[in-house]
Amino acid sequence: MTFAEKLEQFADLAVRIGINVQKGQYVLINTSTETLDFTRIVVKKAYEAGAGRVHVNLTDASFERSYFENVSIEETANFPKWVVTQREELIERKGALLWIDAENPDALAGIDVEKIGAQQKASGTALVNYRKAVMNDHIAWSIIAVPSPKWAAKVFPQLPAEEQVPALWDAIFKTVRIGEGDAVAKWQHHIESLENRAAQLNKKKYQFLHYKAPGTDLKIALPDKHLWVSGSSKSPDGTTFIANMPTEEVYTLPAKFGVNGVVSNTKPLVYKGNIIDDFTLTFENGKIIQAEAKVGHALLQQLIATDEGSAYLGEVALVPHESPISASNILYYNTLFDENASNHLAIGEAYPTCYEGGKALEAGQLEALGINQSLTHEDFMIGSANMDIDGVLADGTVEPIFRKGNWAF
Repeated sequence: MTFAEKLEQFADLAVRIGINVQKGQYVLINTSTETLDFTRIVVKKAYEAGAGRVHVNLTDASFERSYFENVSIEETANFPKWVVTQREELIERKGALLWIDAENPDALAGIDVEKIGAQQKASGTALVNYRKAVMNDHIAWSIIAVPSPKWAAKVFPQLPAEEQVPALWDAIFKTVRIGEGDAVAKWQHHIESLENRAAQLNKKKYQFLHYKAPGTDLKIALPDKHLWVSGSSKSPDGTTFIANMPTEEVYTLPAKFGVNGVVSNTKPLVYKGNIIDDFTLTFENGKIIQAEAKVGHALLQQLIATDEGSAYLGEVALVPHESPISASNILYYNTLFDENASNHLAIGEAYPTCYEGGKALEAGQLEALGINQSLTHEDFMIGSANMDIDGVLADGTVEPIFRKGNWAF
């Protein structure tokens, strides 16, 4: 299969499996100038799939950096109404949203963390309805990524410059099962496997999970009506979509006030164009009471202080250490990939889809049930080949879920 053929297949996967475009549907694509050639193929595929209109929002890392370098902190606390209006209309039209990422992990390195925090809080507040639509699967949405030169250089610094982008393309194609037969059929089989794993966990109804690894000794209580789900979701009209491509996880939500102990990260967290790494979080009754990081400490503090809910967990995700992405031994410096190579948790808002009947509940009702609400949702990686996880049943029975980083059943 030629490179051009792989690009065509990747674009087709994003359109037909990722957001699963329906006849006459409006599609919004958020991406950057780094992805233009590939985005043109995606737009063409979306129209061929029957899209009524496709709109592309383009950003550029230099635009964002210039913004933060030159505006006041007061300005970063504002958020454009036209962006809100665009997202609201997409929701009203039952459209589909696709992110095509080409992240530069160091894009905002050195930027004032107070400005980043103010902008994050402002956008989260302004886009609260949009966030609800995404978190509740009210619209079809998906995230994919393609290489940019700076991202590729970060991932493959040992390679000559001219080989870095091709190497990252090759790695990404493998993570999304392109290049070895029918990618659509492979995805269907893969999702079925993940759903079977989620079904096994749902039968157990564990009361809490106990994580043990170097630097980690953490107990996470689970709500009585928690649901384990896979990367396959459905919008209200029954349209199936895949939110993350790639995806290797099954995940649920924690009981907000039921997290206790210490957890350490095992892969860097790329947050707002900066890296946070070598960090440890200490939880007491669900809340982060201490957070220390050797890299990006101030930004970690800013993230946790975004709002009340950002000091609590919103997601618990299981990924075997022997997953295809982990086996590649590539550190992507991109959460979309690194979270699918490792068990991970998320600071901030919980997915209502992980609670029986959660989609029909309002924020206040979810909060009353101990389901965390926040303006943010940031995944961080904690898994390794040294991690053991036990599940504890209602009668106190302890069962192995993970041993040495992989499934124990």
